[in-house]
Amino acid sequence: MSLSLGSVVLASSSRTRLDMLRAAGLNVEAVPSGLNEAAMIAGMSGGGDGPSPADVATVLAEAKAQTVSEMRAGSIVIGADQTLELDGELFTKPDSVEQARRNLLKLRGKSHFLHSAVTLVRDGETLWSLTDSAMMTMRDFTPEFVGHYSAAEGETMLDSVGCYRLEGPGVQLFDKIDGDWFTILGLPLLPLLARLRELGVLET
Repeated sequence: MSLSLGSVVLASSSRTRLDMLRAAGLNVEAVPSGLNEAAMIAGMSGGGDGPSPADVATVLAEAKAQTVSEMRAGSIVIGADQTLELDGELFTKPDSVEQARRNLLKLRGKSHFLHSAVTLVRDGETLWSLTDSAMMTMRDFTPEFVGHYSAAEGETMLDSVGCYRLEGPGVQLFDKIDGDWFTILGLPLLPLLARLRELGVLET
C-alpha cells in the first residue's frame, strides 16, 4: 500500500533502492538516467587529482537526477549513487567476477568507507542533497574463502561497489560495521523521507 501524497521518480535502475522506497510506502517510478558513469568518473579525475570518492558519489547522484528531471517535468526526482573508498582510493562496481575477487582481497583485513549520496531535483532545480558514510571493517579471511564466496555469489557481486550483500553471505566478510543500514544499502533513507515530508510528498 502506498502512503505517498504524491509520486516521485527514482533516477536509477537499482532494484535495491526501488524496493527500499516502495517498502517505505512511496509511490515511485524508476527511470534510469542512462549516464555513462565510468566516463564521468574518468572525466572528473582529468588525469590528475580529482574529487574525493564521497564527492564523486554526490556529483553522480545529482547528474542522474538532473538528467531524468529533463524527462519528467514537474516531478520530484531522486538521484542516488554510492562509492567505496579504501585509503583514499576510489572503487566502483567491478566489471567481472575475477575483478570482484581481486577487490575483496585488497579490502580484507582493512576498514573501508561506503559513501551514499542522494539528491532531490525538480524541473532542473536541486532541492536537497546529502551524502552519508559508513565504515566497514573486513576480517582477514583466507584466499580460499574468497574463492568459495565468489563461486557462490557469482555475478551478484557485480551489483555493488563492495562486491557483497550484507543481507546475504557477504555478512561473513566482516568483523565490524559502523554506520546506518540504509546508507550501507545505497540510500540514506531516513533523512530522505524527512525531506519528502517537508516537500509534501509524504504525510507529516
